[in-house]
Amino acid sequence: MKAKITINTLDTIGEIDPRIYGSFIEHLGRAIYGGIYEPSHESADDMGFRKDVLELIKTLNVPVVRYPGGNFVSNYKWEDGTGDRSKRPRRLELAWNSVETNEIGIDEFQEWAKRSDTEIMMAVNLGTRGAVEASNLVEYCNLDTDTYYAEMRRKNGFEKPFGIKLWCLGNEMDGDWQIGHKTAQEYARLACETAKLMKMTDPTIELVACGSSGPLMPTFGEWERTVLRECYEHVDYVSMHSYYGNPENDTSDYLASSMDMEQFIIDTAKICDEIKAEKKSEKDIMLSFDEWNIWFHSNEQDKKIEHWHVAPPLLEDIYNVEDALVVGCLLITLLRHCDRVKIACLAQLVNVIAPIMTETGGRTWVQTIYYPFLHCSVNGRGKALNTVCECGTYNSVKHSNVPYIESITVENGSDITLFAVNRAPDESCELELSGFEGYELVSHTVLTSDEMKRCNSADEPDAVTPVQQEIGGGIYLAPRSWNMLKFTVK
Repeated sequence: MKAKITINTLDTIGEIDPRIYGSFIEHLGRAIYGGIYEPSHESADDMGFRKDVLELIKTLNVPVVRYPGGNFVSNYKWEDGTGDRSKRPRRLELAWNSVETNEIGIDEFQEWAKRSDTEIMMAVNLGTRGAVEASNLVEYCNLDTDTYYAEMRRKNGFEKPFGIKLWCLGNEMDGDWQIGHKTAQEYARLACETAKLMKMTDPTIELVACGSSGPLMPTFGEWERTVLRECYEHVDYVSMHSYYGNPENDTSDYLASSMDMEQFIIDTAKICDEIKAEKKSEKDIMLSFDEWNIWFHSNEQDKKIEHWHVAPPLLEDIYNVEDALVVGCLLITLLRHCDRVKIACLAQLVNVIAPIMTETGGRTWVQTIYYPFLHCSVNGRGKALNTVCECGTYNSVKHSNVPYIESITVENGSDITLFAVNRAPDESCELELSGFEGYELVSHTVLTSDEMKRCNSADEPDAVTPVQQEIGGGIYLAPRSWNMLKFTVK
């Protein structure tokens, strides 16, 4: 099989916002307790954060982490996570049928973020609370005034503001599973007034309005229109959420999942532009794809977990090779739309549908999906180039004209990096490159396996790892493989 990839370094899609490589930590399962935080662990630092996990996160170079949810936030009292830990309440956590100890809250998480070399994307509760509580939280986090909530932060031991600049106006409010679920009009009015009050408190913050909970929701489209008609001039982004899976065990169809993501992005951007034209606004609403990942492996297991425990092992999907290829395709799709998608959050970061896994009291290890995310986050910064790939296509059960090769190129200074997935099950692909004159290939990293269901584990952490392909004699993409090819000026 052959394919031709053509680029022109003057033909750019746009500058890649580093926040496209964001992630997510929710008070859910073992993401926090037993994940990032385990004071009894041998690697724990002075605040109880696992240093082995911190190092893996810092290696990923994650620029922003969404917190504290997710479904969790819609019944959360942020004050519970502040001040004297011995006086914090234990509460029923109704979103995930757990017990929340509140050992970790914004007081501790802002310090964890500093130690992880990341920023916080903070969500406010618009399920059971409202505009006043949200603006109070902004004051607590960001203001240096002689006023109640800023002084409350100081009394809790934090003289300087936390400086959180990116905020979510609730979470998935169109979903009937959401605590405080609202109609589009109910949410739109609340989000608008909350946005106004939060920006009165701190005019420097950016705000993300809830989009629909996914492209298959019956509310999708009209929800976004209703919300943006109310909020357009007061918000900066609209959120997008979508998860992908292979419950039918159809690898060829599963590998085409990024085509669904692409259409979702195109459709949402069109709706934003429709309302911009309707309002005769000069402002563009950008997209925050702040929940995306593979999620289906743990569904049956989670049904067996008893309610009302602290940090039960929920949503602990174990990822295989085909999952890594899908994540690679999804990353390529986000980069292809970097002119509009400015923020994206791989959901989530540790233990909960995550690239990083831990044993409570024990080892940590990385999943197959860790690697394409790592490669893109570290090497996929700069300008995304329009990348034309001429290759064969196939049809699957749900998708038509699926290209065998999914690809994007990124220019960073004198370097060009090509990311590519070969979806073909049996054939390697010989690449012909056009527009790469003056550059030489210096490395070719490949992730693949003869067994698409092969996984890493604590006992076999290196069962699936990238390898370096020998350079020379043409460029070939192995069957069903993730590839990173790095070029530099000759």
